Amino acid sequence: MRGLYLPLSVILMLAAGATAPAFANPETCANLWTARNEIYKAQGYCFRTQRATAAFGNAGCQYDAIEDVPLSANDRRLIADIVRQERSLRCPR
Repeated sequence: MRGLYLPLSVILMLAAGATAPAFANPETCANLWTARNEIYKAQGYCFRTQRATAAFGNAGCQYDAIEDVPLSANDRRLIADIVRQERSLRCPR
């Protein structure tokens, strides 16, 4: 399995439990979205949205249902942290 590299801004926000500004920073939201989906891509998820397939492709994908993707406990925790940050920043879904 290849390593996951998160942008420093994402790592710092997750580690600090940063509070949300009134409006989401589009770059931060994009970094969070990318970090979350890189985890799914590394584990073989087949993306459905145009945005995700354009960014990650579906070559070698194995799982059509996100709940079937075999994630480690650490991956699940990281995804949950990222989703919490996305929600607190009110990032578009």
